[in-house]
Amino acid sequence: MPDKQILFAPWRMAYIENSEKEESPCFLCRLDPAQPLAESLLIHKDERTLLLLNRYPYNPGHLLVAPVRHVALMGDLSPEEAMDLWKLQCKAVTLLEKAMSPQGFNLGINLGKVAGAGLPGHLHIHIVPRWNGDCNFMPVLGETKVIPQSLEETCRALRTCWEESSSW
Repeated sequence: MPDKQILFAPWRMAYIENSEKEESPCFLCRLDPAQPLAESLLIHKDERTLLLLNRYPYNPGHLLVAPVRHVALMGDLSPEEAMDLWKLQCKAVTLLEKAMSPQGFNLGINLGKVAGAGLPGHLHIHIVPRWNGDCNFMPVLGETKVIPQSLEETCRALRTCWEESSSW
């Protein structure tokens, strides 16, 4: 077997080093629209919900939709929070369709650490845009995922599309 090539992804170390630490308050609770773009990656925040770009994406445009209130379980959401969360999730899909033209989506919630939740204390929904052929040989053979656009550039484009949309 030939030697594997090394592809450095230093931004992943912050995730690895902090994955076991309990954040107080969690990063979703600390989000502030006034923060610099590179810090927050926030697309939208209102009274009950927030939408942001995932700092450790599976694909370009990987978004997180979450309640503003720190709540871990779906059953702990108020009816208003649940409705607003669903509405923002639908708007986020429309936003990605307009801004990035994906051919499909994966939407999911990881409830609890054993289910893969990296932040088990604050409920959040993953919205991952997908394109035909977006899973190539790199993750399979190279154990590496290639993201072709910077987070700041993706976030800027999504924010612009959000702000320009009159349908919200």
